[in-house]
Amino acid sequence: MTLDNQWLSDLKVLDLSRLLPGPFCTLILGDMGAEVLKIEDPKGGDYARYFPPMLGDPATSGFFAGLNRNKRSMTLNLKTPEAVEILQKLVLDADILVETFRPGVMQRLGLGHAQLSALNPRLIYCSISGYGQDGPMSQRAGHDLNYMARAGLLQQNGSGEMPSMPGFQVADIAGGTLYAAIGILGALHKRERTGEGSYLDISMTDGALSLHLPLHAAAAAGHPPRRGQEMLNGGLPCYNIYATSDQKYLAVAALEPKFWSAFVQVIGAEHLLADGMNSGKAGAKTYAEVAAIIAQKTRAEWAAIFDTVDVCVEPVLSPEEALKDALFQTRERFFEVTGTPQTRTPLTPLNREHARAPDLGEHTEEVLAELGLSARIAEFRAAGVI
Repeated sequence: MTLDNQWLSDLKVLDLSRLLPGPFCTLILGDMGAEVLKIEDPKGGDYARYFPPMLGDPATSGFFAGLNRNKRSMTLNLKTPEAVEILQKLVLDADILVETFRPGVMQRLGLGHAQLSALNPRLIYCSISGYGQDGPMSQRAGHDLNYMARAGLLQQNGSGEMPSMPGFQVADIAGGTLYAAIGILGALHKRERTGEGSYLDISMTDGALSLHLPLHAAAAAGHPPRRGQEMLNGGLPCYNIYATSDQKYLAVAALEPKFWSAFVQVIGAEHLLADGMNSGKAGAKTYAEVAAIIAQKTRAEWAAIFDTVDVCVEPVLSPEEALKDALFQTRERFFEVTGTPQTRTPLTPLNREHARAPDLGEHTEEVLAELGLSARIAEFRAAGVI
């Protein structure tokens, strides 16, 4: 199936973000056809450029390369008035601006929402921050682990006495990236109706908090969530992880009675037909019985058996194994750009030639020429503007 989704091909995005949440958001917009210009500090640019491991020759950070395809890069020292003026010129023709500075920084630079929307009332201005643009923690530094901790997600992670470290950035991506992208698309719809731009205050901690919505509702009903003891976090035998004989794992998600019924029949444990939803001591007993059976075969042996039955059971793959998995290979989820591995999101088109992540400032002169400022390039370089 060919995905033709260049829905944003008439839009220009200014990306003043670094690291993961903002660049991932603008990658999604770029995959949908938007023209993304990455604005970076001349003294090093996006910190993600230097995250190991490095790939290719010349060496490029795999982390950076995976998040910044289909973008141009321009360097601007926004602490200089000339750079601020250049960015203001870019804003006149921009549709979307994404920034991840600490709250207040953009305003102090003369680039806050009120200042830029006065120049371009149609501008959609998206600020992604850890704790939001206002409130008692707006100036506090943080990372994904902090946001998850504050939002109550980390406490629910794992099943032992101590919360376990998440394997990927939940607050950054689900709480920041995706809410920013969704909000931008909503703001574009509003602009289509009214002609007016919007301001988006995306807090990664707020976004992480919202992932608790069903559990908060349960808590309001008198059932506060317990780590490792609830329906979807390890408290039931029908929705759990089991070790195989080769120290690998199966993910069993046979929540509905029909799936649990089929599952216990396949493993030869029909006497457990009514026990899938057992919790507490009874659930632990059922889990132990199932675990003893699953431990008798390898993961590959169980996978072959369950491939022929509709029971919601899948092998737990490592990231390396996922890269080679037939599901993703068939759906062409992986590709390369100038030899650098890339992963498609559900919105990445198949029928498009993608551009590699840009070198730092690679397109600075090109953009200045587009603004009619070619004659001042030498002056800007000498003054440390670019």
